[in-house]
Amino acid sequence: MKYQKRFYREVTGSDLVSFNVRVRESDLCVLAHAGLGDIARRELMLQRRQLEAYIRGHQEFYLSFTPVACEESAPEIVRLMSEASFVCDVGPMAAVAGAVAQLVGRRLLEYSPEIIVENGGDIFLQIRKPRTVMIYAGESPFSMKLGLRVDVLGTPVGVATSSATVGHSSSLGRADGVTAVCSSAAFADGFATCFGNLVKQGGDFAVIEEKARETPGLDGLVVIIGSEMLAWGKVNLVKL
Repeated sequence: MKYQKRFYREVTGSDLVSFNVRVRESDLCVLAHAGLGDIARRELMLQRRQLEAYIRGHQEFYLSFTPVACEESAPEIVRLMSEASFVCDVGPMAAVAGAVAQLVGRRLLEYSPEIIVENGGDIFLQIRKPRTVMIYAGESPFSMKLGLRVDVLGTPVGVATSSATVGHSSSLGRADGVTAVCSSAAFADGFATCFGNLVKQGGDFAVIEEKARETPGLDGLVVIIGSEMLAWGKVNLVKL
């Protein structure tokens, strides 16, 4: 298949080794202390194979826009996506990109003390020094002008962005970008979708902030719609 060019990867500098891993629809950008492409590809293929096999026998898991339970014996990626669907009040597939990034990243940590895995704007990070994640929000004037400084060292962090105006993911809202931060990339993916669905106009920010305060597990949120922006929680925005 033909992969969409992800130009934002070209403007990201790092002292880490960067490589891409592609398997069908999955297109990962990985940063590590060494080239681990073969290991990353094997893990990506394993996770995809297990998820696809499960979906063949459980179509509702793939199609639902609401939480779906699974068996305790289901593959780890299925259980992670199912849990995210209930925590974030979304369908399981809303967490698939973050779940893939998280599981591939965790596997690579066996070979590198620092790992960053980006999967279509959904990111798993385990870092030893502060890193900055660029925020891409389509045509908004904030797009690619702001970065999210991540300074949680030694523990996994998930940073995920959902958009109603960029990409192919489904969104019921109108936000140019909703970026969620928490300890799980799968949950961050689900939270970004959940809050993205709520953004109809800039005036919705008060409702968004109230819901964010009441949402366990969500550490930070950045919502962008046109020239308006809300930053809530543990987010450190820097100019790029």
